[in-house]
Parts: sequence; structure tokens; C-alpha cells
Amino acid sequence: PNLQNIPVRTVEGRKIRAAFIPEDGYKLLSLDYSQIELRVLAHVAKVSALRKAFEQGQDIHALTASQVFDVPLGSLPHDLRRRAQEINFGIIYGISAFGLGKQLGINRNLAAEYMAMYFAKYPGVKDYMESIKQSARDLGYIETLFGRRLYLRDINAGNGIRRQAAERAAINAPVQGIAADIMKIAMINMHQGLKINKLDAKMTLQVHDELIIESPPGETKEVVDLLKKSMSEAARLKVPLEVDVGIGNNWDQAH
Repeated sequence: PNLQNIPVRTVEGRKIRAAFIPEDGYKLLSLDYSQIELRVLAHVAKVSALRKAFEQGQDIHALTASQVFDVPLGSLPHDLRRRAQEINFGIIYGISAFGLGKQLGINRNLAAEYMAMYFAKYPGVKDYMESIKQSARDLGYIETLFGRRLYLRDINAGNGIRRQAAERAAINAPVQGIAADIMKIAMINMHQGLKINKLDAKMTLQVHDELIIESPPGETKEVVDLLKKSMSEAARLKVPLEVDVGIGNNWDQAH
């Protein structure tokens, strides 16, 4: 089955995940990049406020909510943090005011106001989006930090719908592409590290920003230290790459 689509946010989904267990005598380890796409955005967009927040280990969604809605962090309602989370990730995908409004269950005009407030607080993000679209128009492709290209044949299309879709891809692809490149580098480094150190642990599955490892209990600490290092040092960004770790007897426990 397509294990990348096993749900995680519902009770039923977590029950399904509990059915995935390691080999007898092993533990499942989950190593997950923390908000890697937002960290990549902070790097490529040169947004000092976002960079500072990641360097200080702040809750980036709470910070965005505080900045956009002008509410002190100490008295921030959970609903505003959720809205800020939707805005943060929506911006990465080049979302429109209509799309954001649909996600948040609000009208398009209010969603447009939210986006305008976001760009006012983080002007570097808007500058990045406009510059990457212009670069795509000039070159016909975008490129990740590691030189991987995505060609956008509709970036200069006369058809507005096709052109706008290509523009959204131009905004999103470098961020997602860099995150994917970093994960691939981390996996190569992990494989080599496990082999060199003659460890019995093995990489079992990659799910987006998460890696699932099967490890003998006696090796767990050494494996976690090795793999966290491999992931956090897979690339040098202007912000740290943080890795969350979970350990369990099944996938639900480990995540």
C-alpha cells in the first residue's frame, strides 16, 4: 500500500498505524524533520524574523499569529495559532486568497487581509515569491540549492489559469525540492553511517519528512545519535535543521 498516505490526525488513522510493527526483537524509531519547509523558506527568502525565531527555538506558528494578528504571545488563542499555521504552509504552496479562505472557512476578502498582514510582517517572503516567479519566466525553470531543475512550460502561457498554476509551482517547487534533496542526502549519509559502524539497524520507510528505522534495543541510543547527526548536518542553512525522535513498539507509538 501507499504508506505515505496512512492517516495520522484521526483516531482511525492512528489505530491503523499501530498495526505496523517491527521485526521481533526490534524497536521502531521515527526521526522527523521539524518544519523543514518553513526552515527552507526562512533560508531562501532571507526573512530575518523567521530566521531569528528558528535560531531561538520559538514556536513559529505562534510567532506568526502574534505578528500577523498583533496579539501578545502570552495570551494567544489556540484558534489564531491554527490560522497562522494554515497561512504559513499555504504561503509555501503559493496559495490564493480564495484557497486560504476555503481552508480556514472564511470569506475571500478576510483571507486576503490575512495574507496582506503576513506579507507586511514578513516582506522578504513576498520579495522572494516575486523574484522566483520572474526568474522562472526568464529561464523557463526553477532550480534547487543543489542544482536540480523543474521546467515550467506554462510559466509564460497566455492562458491565465495555466500560467498561474505554473507560478504557484515556481514558488513551491524550490522549497519542497530543497527539502526533498536534504532528505535524500540525509538517507545516503545514514546508510553509510550504519554500514561503517556495523550496526544492525535498518532504514525501513521514508514518509515525507520522516524516516522509520528498525533497531535492536541495545543499539537505540547509538543509532539515534548517528541518525540525528546525519539529518541535522545534511545541509547548511541559515537556520538549524531540527530533528524530532520517537521510539515505540509500533508506528503509532514511535510517531
